[in-house]
Amino acid sequence: MSKLISSPARAAEAPAADRHGGIDWAKVFAFPNPVNEYSARITAALVVLLSLVTLLTGSGWGLAVIAAGFWLRVLFGPRISPLGVLSVKVLTPLLGKKRLVPGPPKRFAQGIGAALSTAAAILFAAGLAPVAWVLLVALIAAASLEAFAGFCLGCAIFGLLQRRGLIPEDVCEACNNISLRRP
Repeated sequence: MSKLISSPARAAEAPAADRHGGIDWAKVFAFPNPVNEYSARITAALVVLLSLVTLLTGSGWGLAVIAAGFWLRVLFGPRISPLGVLSVKVLTPLLGKKRLVPGPPKRFAQGIGAALSTAAAILFAAGLAPVAWVLLVALIAAASLEAFAGFCLGCAIFGLLQRRGLIPEDVCEACNNISLRRP
């Protein structure tokens, strides 16, 4: 692969390959840090919209799509998630606003969304639709808090776990050092 890259500038364009031609897994599974809070809120609003449509139609496929979107965002950040790309590349630039917040709590929140939506999809497939819908309503509530009130429940849980020592301080130094936070 290194023979295909003709210059150092082109090497920088190949984010998943390292200098020795191997895959740089840290770059493949990278999550942005910091994150534009407005992009996160728009993504949450899109999740609310998709979840409401899924709830109103009773679609098991909708649950699978929601879960897949969360897994794409938690594993790869917003760069290959359709909702992530729409919010980061299209909708947020239209707002023209930027407020940077730490990325690790947002990734943690995406992980909670992935767990809830995956559990809902599995429960629906197992014939336990009422329990699946309860989980989806919980997901809608959490995503609505983020989208419309600017309160990230997953981020609050992340902070609580970090203060209790269950998440090491070095995972998100800006989370516990107020001087590192950006306005």
